[in-house]
Amino acid sequence: MHGSEGKDALHSTPEEDPRPKLLPRVMGSLAIVGLMVGLMIGRLTTPDPVELQQVETAADGVVVWFNSEPKLHGEHIDGTVALLFDAQGQAASGQLKVNAKDVNWRVRKTDAGLLLNLVAARPLRGVWSGEAVDDRWRLEVHLQEQ
Repeated sequence: MHGSEGKDALHSTPEEDPRPKLLPRVMGSLAIVGLMVGLMIGRLTTPDPVELQQVETAADGVVVWFNSEPKLHGEHIDGTVALLFDAQGQAASGQLKVNAKDVNWRVRKTDAGLLLNLVAARPLRGVWSGEAVDDRWRLEVHLQEQ
């Protein structure tokens, strides 16, 4: 009877190559190195996050300082002034006088960034404008009674 033993090495199954397969290792190493270089380049080109540095009270409003220009969305909601900044920072609060009447302000963290609320016992209107000053961004909010 004929078997499949390789008595004379004339069978159809080739012998296994005893050498290690290096191509998958080389390709894997190149992929890892490429990923690491890409992450380093991405980290170098990412801008610094916008950060709230301080809030100062002024004669008729507040002055808010940032390290760079933030994205800003402002609204007048039921007699209050609300400004939403795409920035990071600490929560803070305080009080100021507009026309010899108290106005409370508060900065708090939200999912979208920082929210500055200006609230008084009477309806307020706000006008805000920003400009670059000495490598920082200054936003002035001027308040008036409605």
